[in-house]
Amino acid sequence: MSAASKLIRTNPKAEIVVYEKNGFLSYGACGLPYYMGGFNDDYRRMIARTQQQFDAMGIVSKLHHEVKAVDFNKKTVVVLDHTTGTTFEDHYDKLMISVGADSVVPPFPGKDMMGVHVLKRLEDGIFLREMARMDTVKNVVIVGGGYIGVECADAFLNLGKNVRLVEAAPRILTPFDEEMSEMAAQELISKGVALCLNEKVQQFNGDVFVNSVTTDKGTYPADLVIVAVGVRPSTGFLKDTGIRLAKNGAIVVDRQMRTSVPDVYAAGDCITVYNRITGEDAFIALGTLANKCGRIAGGNMAGEHQEFVGALGSAAIKVCELEMGRTGMGEADAKRLGIDYKTKMIRAYDHPAYYPNPTPITIKVIYEAGTRRLLGAQLAGEKGAALRTDVFATAIHAGMTCEDLGMTDLIYAPPFAGVWDAIQIACNAAK
Repeated sequence: MSAASKLIRTNPKAEIVVYEKNGFLSYGACGLPYYMGGFNDDYRRMIARTQQQFDAMGIVSKLHHEVKAVDFNKKTVVVLDHTTGTTFEDHYDKLMISVGADSVVPPFPGKDMMGVHVLKRLEDGIFLREMARMDTVKNVVIVGGGYIGVECADAFLNLGKNVRLVEAAPRILTPFDEEMSEMAAQELISKGVALCLNEKVQQFNGDVFVNSVTTDKGTYPADLVIVAVGVRPSTGFLKDTGIRLAKNGAIVVDRQMRTSVPDVYAAGDCITVYNRITGEDAFIALGTLANKCGRIAGGNMAGEHQEFVGALGSAAIKVCELEMGRTGMGEADAKRLGIDYKTKMIRAYDHPAYYPNPTPITIKVIYEAGTRRLLGAQLAGEKGAALRTDVFATAIHAGMTCEDLGMTDLIYAPPFAGVWDAIQIACNAAK
């Protein structure tokens, strides 16, 4: 919808038709765990624009309509109307593919039982919010320790549930380096989450409704299971069409959001994006990038030639009372790319001790040896950590060194920061 909005603003005479498989347009899916967990009591707050508002803009949208096939030679799409069960064909001059990604559900025995769910669509959030409030739902098992799994753990803790998180890997939140992941793990444990690492789910048990989860280390009671082990681009309908796809099925685009097929553009969680710091094309499923790339695609469909400046993988997460943010490379990236790098990890405070309630912030910087060029940063703290990540993202985007950022004229006032902010303390310590 970011593309459609930009396109209609750039060319008000364009005839735009949007086919959407589900029942809502343009909503903040990242808000789903918080709606489910009772932090927000009205799902409509997540909707950026309604279907009626898009209609008023001149954008025709068809809900519950799924594109099942594309013929790039004839410039046609085959559409299934889920409300009637009928299919029809439509023609395009230019096509925008923004089908996003589906939640991965491994073939666990029992995965189709009632009580086993994913949290991906707004419909999922609405259903799970009501289900989680049932008196019979006391024990919740979350499979997967990525962003969504951890946010779901926080949500169910807020509802007073017994929460168990099962992760097959040795640690959670693997986009962060090990030290930061451990801080998140300890925060979950301290708030009552039963954290099972290096543990693989084998099956879900029950009759009609799930009642337990069996792993390679034990069996645990479960009145509700959330599967959050990752996502995969929803591009199955493009198989054998000749469009260039990455190994995971993501559509490969250039920096103008053009695919390998003439007059076909793509954006969102179904594409690879240019990573500014690594120089690679990468699959980074984040709403910030989806909106930026959609806007670029819409303008270019209307005749512009705007290019995407590149992603850094900047992301943040709330882990109970802990804020965490990351941007740029982690150590694994630097090692994989053969970069001669160094790291520095410091613990400072969000503001001076002479103003009430200072709280610690842990900062890890990854930088190039010799030049001290900033490559990545990761932060964690009770408050003030997440948004400080944006300062590092700006510095990395601009190619700044630790010395540059260490001497940048940041703000100072006792309620907010010290005369040397925690950011600068970290950069100046990075020798």
